[in-house]
Amino acid sequence: MANTELPTRARVVVIGGGVIGTSVTYHLAHLGWDVVLLERDRLTSGTTWHAAGLMVTFGSTSQTSTEMRKYTADLYARLEAETGQSTGFRPVGFIEVATEPDRLEEYRRVSAFNRMCGVDVQEISPNEVETLFPIARTDDILAGFYVAADGRANPVDVTMALAKGARQAGAQIIESVAVQEVLTHDGAVTGVRTARGDIEAEYVVNCAGMWARQLGERCGVTIPLQAAEHYYLITEPIAGVDPQWPVLEDPASYGYYREEGGGLMLGLFEGAAAPWHVDAIPETFSFGELPPDWDRMGPYLEQAMARVPVSAEVGVRKFFCGPESFTPDMAPIVGEAPEVRNYFVAAGLNSVGILTGGGIGRAVAQWIVDGRPDIDVTGMNIDRLHRYQANPEYRRARTVEALGNVYKCHYPTKSMLTARGAKTSALHDRLAAQGAYFRDVSGWESPDWYAGPGTQPDPGPLSWGRQAWFDHWAAEHRAAREGVIVMDMSFMSKFLVQGKDSGAFLDRLSANRVDQEPGVITYTQWLNEGGTLEADLTVTKLADDRFWVVASDTAHRHVQTWMQRHLGDARAGVTDVTSGHAQINVQGPRSRELLASLTSADLSDAAFPFRTAREIDLGYARALCVRITYVGELGYELYVPTEHATAVYDQLMAAGTTYGLRPAGLKALASLRMEKGYRDYGHDIDNTDSVLEAGLGFAVALDKPGGFLGRDAVAAEKAKGPLPRRLLQVLVRDPEPMLFHAEPVLRDGVAVGYVRAGSYGHTLGGAVGLAMVDAGGPLDQAYLDGGDWQVDIAGTRYPATASLRPLYDPTMARIKA
Repeated sequence: MANTELPTRARVVVIGGGVIGTSVTYHLAHLGWDVVLLERDRLTSGTTWHAAGLMVTFGSTSQTSTEMRKYTADLYARLEAETGQSTGFRPVGFIEVATEPDRLEEYRRVSAFNRMCGVDVQEISPNEVETLFPIARTDDILAGFYVAADGRANPVDVTMALAKGARQAGAQIIESVAVQEVLTHDGAVTGVRTARGDIEAEYVVNCAGMWARQLGERCGVTIPLQAAEHYYLITEPIAGVDPQWPVLEDPASYGYYREEGGGLMLGLFEGAAAPWHVDAIPETFSFGELPPDWDRMGPYLEQAMARVPVSAEVGVRKFFCGPESFTPDMAPIVGEAPEVRNYFVAAGLNSVGILTGGGIGRAVAQWIVDGRPDIDVTGMNIDRLHRYQANPEYRRARTVEALGNVYKCHYPTKSMLTARGAKTSALHDRLAAQGAYFRDVSGWESPDWYAGPGTQPDPGPLSWGRQAWFDHWAAEHRAAREGVIVMDMSFMSKFLVQGKDSGAFLDRLSANRVDQEPGVITYTQWLNEGGTLEADLTVTKLADDRFWVVASDTAHRHVQTWMQRHLGDARAGVTDVTSGHAQINVQGPRSRELLASLTSADLSDAAFPFRTAREIDLGYARALCVRITYVGELGYELYVPTEHATAVYDQLMAAGTTYGLRPAGLKALASLRMEKGYRDYGHDIDNTDSVLEAGLGFAVALDKPGGFLGRDAVAAEKAKGPLPRRLLQVLVRDPEPMLFHAEPVLRDGVAVGYVRAGSYGHTLGGAVGLAMVDAGGPLDQAYLDGGDWQVDIAGTRYPATASLRPLYDPTMARIKA
């Protein structure tokens, strides 16, 4: 029985009594914290009660997600012994079937990665699938992927077990108390308000599920999730169905199948979803069902039933429709809100709340207690999302596609097609005229590659191999290495930091020296107290009291929030100037010649050396010109006021005909930077890496006066001697296969890490990537030279070269030419 007495104070208030809220409460209580959970109605009454309860460790190429799934399965397996409350966890097994060559390729890639993470995935034949799930049609199946230890759990029982474990550890769980608003003062949480009174609190965790967005809006916190219809069908009993059969999943047929009440549960993820209540989720909706749309779902249901034909021959006990919440990129929304200090969110689980619930709860609790996460959160951190993504029209459009992507083949080059055109640079029409194929880059329309002037770009079919635009990509890459390219990088995050203390403030945040002479750009990292990465960016000193900070598009709100929360009493201000300036990058051996033809400024190496930042004239415009590169060549970045951007671009294109100028897109940017081993925060480096492990010690000034945030941790790590864990560059020697992400890297046949980000090295002659490798001892040149290196791509092991130094131009001779 829940404790109904409302306390006046708690260190943490958790809002929402579903599986996520009870998990956060459970883990905080077990860490010894004073925590109260408030549930507006009854535990599980939102969406947890109708979850299917699949427990699957197979399927993700995120190490964070895979480890969360493993932890969750282990937690549910031991909760009954701890609490006496069953979770209904039954490891009956799980099979994913591939019926198309591209899905077979995907699942073999996933399997290789999951095995490296300790998941025992077995590729099995169609006959073995039939043996394990006898009523399935298997004539078109190419292979199955079987995990014997996966299975199912009872979502209500899981939640009750977590709640009981939380109470046993001292937490209070109070039902029938709705939080009306989160109270704040001076930008930080102070408590919550309910109809029965206020509770003072240091921290609040919004685990309100599909209501989380509405609750967040009341104090300005952006949580852009949206509820959508979600379906499953339960048949009448079917003779011979065994509750010990594994769960079967066939994404190509839109369905998953498991025993339920002597019949089958047939769950659906349709190709195009139906958002529910874009306006607002009713506050009184509890244990609710929605009327099923038979007409819309009929074709999906028919295809799903074709995998298990007997399901169409027996009666339907229930065709259930209930809402679940989904996010714009199908990743959870987790972490401390940028708008309010100590306001944490754990919501938007995209139908994987049960199978990751234990891991999410543990991660959030640890984050609150320690002040920073101990897992890579770059892909799920709430600060990756933007205010416009909570707009009704955006949520309505994106949700249709987001849920539909769950069961589509997850091609790494696929871009979202809905909710497009949210942001366009000043150069958009010019780029389109050059045949740009645009992709969604944090809401910006940015060219991926170019088909050529006046040509309608045709990407052709998606695949895991070389796609129709491969030659366009290769040509852009070669142009950067041999001639000159122009790139629109306006999506980059740009901030102006001004004030008397701006230099000292940024120098304290930065591991490198950034407060030196004006007119110099500095590459640096921002670290936390533990010495791990928070940002990877550049700081340009324009004047003693003016600095220009540039970070990637995905880091926009994280970098902005990091600065704002560390300002303290500094006499400095931070202004987001991203929209006010186009960023036009001119890169390649002939970039100096091209720019010199358009300006009166002396761009010679003597007058304008590497890392110089200076305002120059370009026709009628003034632009900040910075000699820096992210492609490994002589090059310049131009920051042009938006009103001058098209004129500057037109001048470049006109003058560029003399120098062979070619527009280049993001595919070329990726392959060029990967050949040079340049890092990308949130892709190949993250918040779990130390700056030394990331290979960025050259950008750390341990001896600068006053130190920097995280300095002591870096110094302590350096004092320990050679590192056992480091980021390596890996080149596949066979020119045919492609690297994308999560391919295991092996030394002498043993997996020692995986490719965090990959591309194709058109100059190096093969796929190239950056991999974090754990040697278990000193990872030095002797370790590299003393082993036989391979990369596992979809189950095939390819010989590889591993290097600590950039494989392209390691001496930087081309950059400093």
